[in-house]
Amino acid sequence: MSLRLLLPRFPFLLLRRCPLLRRHRRSCLAPPAAVSAARGREFGVSTFPFRACAFSRGVSGMAAGSPPPQEQQGCVEVRERVELTEKEELIFRRLLDVVRHFGLGTQLRVAGGWVRDKLLGKDSTDIDIALDNMTGQNFCEKVNEYSGLLGEEQKGIGVIQCNPDQSKHLETARMLIFDVWIDFVNLRSEKYAENSRIPTVEIGTAEEDALRRDLTINSLFFNINTNTVEDLTGRGIEDLKKGLIVTPLPAKATFLDDPLRVLRAIRFAARFNFTLTEDLKEAASDEKVKSELGSKISKERIGHEVDLMMSDKHPVNAMCYIRDLGLFYVVFAFPEKPDPPVPENCDRLCVSHIEVAWNLAHSIGCSLFSSGSDSKSQDEHRRLCLYSALFTPVRNTIYLDKKSKKIPVTNYIIRDSLKLKASDADTVVNVHSASEKFAELINLLESNENLATVKEKLDDEYLEIATDLVKRVLAGLILREIKDFWRVALFISTLTYPEVGSASDSISQRKEKYIRVERAIIDLELDNVWKMKPLLDGKAIMGIMQQQRLLKWQLAHPKGTMEECIDWMKQSQSKRQKVECNT
Repeated sequence: MSLRLLLPRFPFLLLRRCPLLRRHRRSCLAPPAAVSAARGREFGVSTFPFRACAFSRGVSGMAAGSPPPQEQQGCVEVRERVELTEKEELIFRRLLDVVRHFGLGTQLRVAGGWVRDKLLGKDSTDIDIALDNMTGQNFCEKVNEYSGLLGEEQKGIGVIQCNPDQSKHLETARMLIFDVWIDFVNLRSEKYAENSRIPTVEIGTAEEDALRRDLTINSLFFNINTNTVEDLTGRGIEDLKKGLIVTPLPAKATFLDDPLRVLRAIRFAARFNFTLTEDLKEAASDEKVKSELGSKISKERIGHEVDLMMSDKHPVNAMCYIRDLGLFYVVFAFPEKPDPPVPENCDRLCVSHIEVAWNLAHSIGCSLFSSGSDSKSQDEHRRLCLYSALFTPVRNTIYLDKKSKKIPVTNYIIRDSLKLKASDADTVVNVHSASEKFAELINLLESNENLATVKEKLDDEYLEIATDLVKRVLAGLILREIKDFWRVALFISTLTYPEVGSASDSISQRKEKYIRVERAIIDLELDNVWKMKPLLDGKAIMGIMQQQRLLKWQLAHPKGTMEECIDWMKQSQSKRQKVECNT
């Protein structure tokens, strides 16, 4: 549980100081980013970890080829003091005033992620308060009662009911305190049945609550009453300083109790560039754990964890861990009887493509997602670009659904295996389709070899496109189909042609190709062409001819007026009537 705690304005010392630590222990696994260059050489490409603005909003950049932060420093920099914002100080003081005024005797502890992030010097907006002697709802009612005594407006209390399917095992109360949402829940202990990830939950001690958590770095408390950080597992701060991902209890038992913790361990390891310990790796790779992950955890929960990885700072690291721990086909389940059959090394092919995509995107820079209208839209372009890259090797693989309809395997993985939005699956499938069409356009722009063939396909008996406008018409039709994801589709096309691992494969060559085509499209004044309104409305068009022909004419005559378009349509109609009379 991640919590944000308010402390007095002055900083607080940790309970214990951690001496300088060696870089890594032999019992630890190197993060995937540390060995990405070796993997890249396996596929004939140059790879490196990075934190570029386009792919990691709000994160400072790293030089290409530089090792992960903990390898540069020898250990993770953990603050000896916790600095609170003024708002956090205000909130914590109010909570203590409530405890003292009513004589509640309650120990207030901020739990988990907020403490971890504060010690790492990161901001956190997620404050969860763990209570030792009452429910969250009861405490919130006391907060409101105290506010009433001060003549302040009382706030509404939201109660999130117990929902084991969404990992909510105890009722949680939420209220707004000084314009910040705070969650309140009582300390708990958990016991798991053999065939379920839903535990029997009881009110527990702080130590029991810490030990039942997923990782030691997430089990830290900040005790508001005593102004101290509590490391009740005995190693949370030490593991944070060493950059280790460790479970408080034996890893295999922890994962069998709740197999979703495997994916959470991977997500935090990737996010912070931390290292999975050897025993955790062995437990995550255990066949029984993998089986339980596939059978006990809902696809929605798996999909949510994967989506958090893809939206985080180091998604490639996460995918590498999933591959190396043998979890790829558990997480990304394929349909029965795919056509063509999925190759045995499909997991490696998929991850190699997202690795190359990550490095190529870093090389290209922020412009890759500039089609997004705002930061949220750009983040969405980034996320779906990564899914498109990951599943590029199976872009042409289909399966038959219950109605014997051919469905792309990518659609199945995103919609059925991960239970993500249908629009996500549609977008990735459309990106793959447009990337194939971009391949033809790239060849046309770079060589003109197939110019006559393309012109013949675009021409018809009523419209002959000038040779020097064939490229514009073809590019315009592609962009109108894929709309503001056209840069993503072009990007995926550069991954596809040439294939990753081919003799002509290099990051610099792919980058140059992408930039040349992007510049050509902009020079043709086609960016936002999907917003271009037809010169005539639908009724007028359908009364004379098909809309697609009008669009071709409009793309071939960018300066054309409505009158010129009508004249051309009349001439075409007259020509059509003559042809019909002769036949």
